[in-house]
Amino acid sequence: MQQTSISNPIGIFDSGVGGLSVLRAIHRQLPHESIIYLADQANVPYGSRSLEQVRQFSERITRFLLKQNAKIIVVACNTASAAALIYLRQVFPNVSFVGMEPAVKPAAESSQSGVVGVLATPATFQGALYASVIERFAQGVTVLQHTCPGLVTQIEAGHLDTEETRAILLDALQPMIAQGIDTIVLGCTHYPFVIPIIQEIVGPKVNVIDPAPAVARQVERVLTANNLLQKNSQTGLVQYITTADPQIMKALLPMLIGETADVACVSWNSDNELTW
Repeated sequence: MQQTSISNPIGIFDSGVGGLSVLRAIHRQLPHESIIYLADQANVPYGSRSLEQVRQFSERITRFLLKQNAKIIVVACNTASAAALIYLRQVFPNVSFVGMEPAVKPAAESSQSGVVGVLATPATFQGALYASVIERFAQGVTVLQHTCPGLVTQIEAGHLDTEETRAILLDALQPMIAQGIDTIVLGCTHYPFVIPIIQEIVGPKVNVIDPAPAVARQVERVLTANNLLQKNSQTGLVQYITTADPQIMKALLPMLIGETADVACVSWNSDNELTW
């Protein structure tokens, strides 16, 4: 597979297919922008890995995307944002990054009961970014947390509505419901793909916050500020790349974002670099 010929795309990466929820929002917000999306499915899930390991993956993926002429990097992974966003901005001071931040602020501001739930991976909860968000925006609000063990793996397998997926979500949400939550924050980009089940469990009076539209608006703001918005009126191209079996990701695209497309494959070499 040869290097992509897409010129000046938005570079997006995630541990797997979760970041497609962010890609979908960006494509709706900025339909004329081309996008290159990299799923590190050889190493998914990131949530159970060490922060140092996630940082290394993130740096090398960023280098790869920059070699594809990406004009901005979107870290469409809460775990990678928590582990690596500050580090990436230090290593690549001339690159614009947009990352994921758990939407605790809008949840706290909109909550009537004063009790909000956050669903995220262990690495996200352990990161300094999450701690900072809680300290700044969650004063006077009770924040309940759950790591939803196994949910990312279920979504990566395309098991969006199975007994096991429902059991994971029931285990996370029922104690929160009992304690009076009226808002749920999705702190992992995989989780928007099971919003229908979450909403079914919590009921119509509980607000479920998908951060992807806010991230898309931030990408537009950053591109505008740097005079990098695509002036061409044609619909942008989207290229999908994985570090695992491309057929697996190809089969998930229609299910997750209603798209059919070819998926390219890159590999981690012995120097821990990504190569075509």
